[in-house]
Amino acid sequence: MYKAAQNGIWFGVFVACLFDLLHPVQGFRSFVWTAVSYQLKDRLKLSPSASQFVFSVSFFPWSIKPIYGILSDCIPIKGKKRIPYLVISTVMSLVPWLILGINASTRSSIWHLMILLTMQNLGSAMADVVVDAMIAEAVRFEKAFFAGDLQSLSWLSMAFGGVCGSLLGGYALTNLEIDIIFLLFSILPAIQLFSCGLVEESSMGGEVLSDFCISSDSHHLNGKANDLDEDSSLEKKSNVSTRKRKKIQKKSKKTQLTRRKAQTLSPGKGKSLPLLWFQSLKYATYSLCRAFKQPMILRPMAWFFLAHVTVPNLSTVMFYYQTEFLKLEASFLGTVRVIGWLGLMLGTFTYNQYLKKMKLRRILALTHIGLAFLNLFDVILVSRTNVAFGVSDKTLVLCGSAFSDAVNQFKFMPFLILSGQLCPPGIEGTLFALFMSINNFGSTVGSFVGAGLASILNISSGSFDNLLLGISIQLFCTFIPVVLLFLIPKEATGIA
Repeated sequence: MYKAAQNGIWFGVFVACLFDLLHPVQGFRSFVWTAVSYQLKDRLKLSPSASQFVFSVSFFPWSIKPIYGILSDCIPIKGKKRIPYLVISTVMSLVPWLILGINASTRSSIWHLMILLTMQNLGSAMADVVVDAMIAEAVRFEKAFFAGDLQSLSWLSMAFGGVCGSLLGGYALTNLEIDIIFLLFSILPAIQLFSCGLVEESSMGGEVLSDFCISSDSHHLNGKANDLDEDSSLEKKSNVSTRKRKKIQKKSKKTQLTRRKAQTLSPGKGKSLPLLWFQSLKYATYSLCRAFKQPMILRPMAWFFLAHVTVPNLSTVMFYYQTEFLKLEASFLGTVRVIGWLGLMLGTFTYNQYLKKMKLRRILALTHIGLAFLNLFDVILVSRTNVAFGVSDKTLVLCGSAFSDAVNQFKFMPFLILSGQLCPPGIEGTLFALFMSINNFGSTVGSFVGAGLASILNISSGSFDNLLLGISIQLFCTFIPVVLLFLIPKEATGIA
């Protein structure tokens, strides 16, 4: 498919080096979103719960990523299913920042601001899907060899962009007007748009539909054999039977491929383009549903969703507390985010070096116990206990941010690698996007729950009397996902 990726091992190298140029742009978003937080708090005078509501709505496009995956997998534009969508999504992520930077009235209206931020996130999420699909293809092509390396490189490059964005973001808020910040950030999507021209993607023709047809027929002809494959990671089969089954599947796929090649040499013969798209969507949906029903996919997904929903997110409330009550300046909060990104990089490195073969249940249990311990930092901060022991607010905030981001990464890395390896051929964008969108949707719901909790407790920018109670409730809820770990298959590890 990609001309530069025709020779074996260079496929993974090509994707890692070229497409991961887009991940630092995603990380650098912290440069501008810090400015958005101050715009909502200082210029629009929104309460903590109202600001968190705006953020939750604005980030909703990240929760419907499978839609973008289905479009890019099944409906090619001029025979290409990746680069055109990358161009469209980059334009959508570029235009809102230009409008916000040029037109002051859009920055002063809650609804205009929320619509433009939602549009910007729509473009960013779609671009993320396309890049993840390319990485998933590379993981599948190179199997386990590049699996951890490609996913880790994605996160590390994003963390590098986050470090740069956080450092410059704090400085920019102190020295620049917010419209200049928006316009400066728009340079990066413009560079990303230019980089799309560096990637050469060959026309697919009738390949997309052909792949799904072959995949579907193979499922029907070898249903029992494939069912065995789905559970093979959970059952210990003999080496002899495994080799026999693989040989049978290989012969069957070759037979189906030969049969279909004659049909796809003349793509669209006797069929309209909408009908071809419909069949492609049908086969993709069938493959997606069939793959999603596997216990190794369905059960971890259910756990990740519930892990977010059951723990109220009070991050925006804590931002108000740190700036309004503790009087922490923007430059320092930028430094805090830098420490957080460095913690993410540390978590990625630690997982790849020492935790790859650990059981998924154990990783997730240790992660949430660690997060509960780190929540005590917020309890100490809000209760002002640290002052009695001579510990400064800044020290407590810095340590909490660094360790919490590192611990969270222990939870994400095995899941990301596992999902990349389980993506079936032809629906990489759709299935990988489904993995991430369910997690993002859970996070969005958790943010709504946090906003509702803040509203119920009457926490506002001028009153933080009940914040300690809210943090305590959040701390208690952190243990609920530990109780739900029975949803994770016992045999699941960070590598397939």
